[in-house]
Amino acid sequence: MDIPKYDGNIHPDEWINDIRKYHYIWKVEYEEFLNIVISLIDPTIKLPTEISDIEELRNALKENISFTVFKNTNKRKLQLLKYIPESRGGDTSKFISNFLKLCYNAEINDIEEQKIYFYKSLPMNHFDSISNEFHQKMKNINSLNELIKEFEDFVVYESNLITNDSIVALRHVATGKYLSSVENLCYKTGSKLQLVFVRGSDPGPNSLWKIQFNKELATYTDTSITLQHTKSNKLLGISWYGSGNSYSYQKSPTFGSTEVNCGGNASEWKFNYSKSEENHESYLKSNDIIYLSIKKSVDRSGRTTHIGSVEFLRCHDVRFTIGNDNFQEIVCHNERLGANDDWCIELIEQCA
Repeated sequence: MDIPKYDGNIHPDEWINDIRKYHYIWKVEYEEFLNIVISLIDPTIKLPTEISDIEELRNALKENISFTVFKNTNKRKLQLLKYIPESRGGDTSKFISNFLKLCYNAEINDIEEQKIYFYKSLPMNHFDSISNEFHQKMKNINSLNELIKEFEDFVVYESNLITNDSIVALRHVATGKYLSSVENLCYKTGSKLQLVFVRGSDPGPNSLWKIQFNKELATYTDTSITLQHTKSNKLLGISWYGSGNSYSYQKSPTFGSTEVNCGGNASEWKFNYSKSEENHESYLKSNDIIYLSIKKSVDRSGRTTHIGSVEFLRCHDVRFTIGNDNFQEIVCHNERLGANDDWCIELIEQCA
C-alpha cells in the first residue's frame, strides 16, 4: 500500500483526510501516528518544532509558503481553463470536475468570485448572444450547485443549436418521412433535374443535407439558408425556364405546382416557425417545426424582381412514377398553409 506523502502539491485538507484513515489501519497510539504523519512531509517544508495534534499540523501546512504557491498556481490554472463542447472534442464532465477541483485547491469559496472564473472559461466568441443570456441568468445564482445546474441546461441547449455547415435531416411531420433525393435520378418531365421526394421513417444517406448560412447561428428574423444534398452536392431549390420575354417556373410532374429539385437556379430559402410550434426561441435548433419558403425572383419577362411571390415547401399524397418506382411528390405552393407544410429539422451532426 502506497502511503501518500506531502510535498506541497496537494491541498493540506485533502492530504490530512487521506492520511487519517491509516490511523485505523495501523492501529497505533495517537502520538506515534502523529510522528509518522510528520515524517511523511517533505523536509523542504519547514514546520514548527512543537506540533501536538493533527489540527496543528494542518494549520502549520496552510501557513507555509508552499501552500500560498499551491493556491496561486491553481488560480492561474483556473484563469486558463476553457470550456470546449463535445462537438469540438471536449468533455463537459471533465471540465466541471476540473473547475470544482481548481476552486477547491485555490480556496475560492465565494459564489460571486466562482461565477467570474466560470464565465471567463466559456470561449463563446461565436455564440456571443447565448453566452450573454447565460451570463444574465448567472446573476441570480446563489450557490455552486445552482451554477452547475444552469450551465448543464446551457450545454444541452447549445448542443441542439444548428450551426453553419451542420448536417441536418428534414422530417415531414404529417407523414414521418424524410426529405430525400437520389444522385443522378432525375425527373422525366419539367426541369429533368435531380428529383426530390419523401421516403423512409429514419434518416439515411439520401436524406442528409448540409445547411449553410452566412453566420454562426441561424436566427428566425433575418437568416437565409441553402440546403445542399450531401451525396450529390446539389442545392435544394426551384427552376425557371424560357427565352425572350416569356419565362416561367417548372411544374411538378402530377400536381402542377412549382417543381422542387436539386440543381435548379433558385436555392435560397427562408424559414419560420410553424403554427404548431409552441416553444419559440431566437435560434434555429434541432427538432424545431418550421415552414420553408422560397421567393420566385424572376418575373415573366426574365427580369430579376424583388416582389416575386413567396412559395412554401409542401409534401402531399400525390405520387408519380419513374421506371418501376413511385415517389411521393414535393412541391412549392402559395396556398393557405396547413399540416402538410410542417417540417421538423433534425440535427445529425453539428459543425465543429
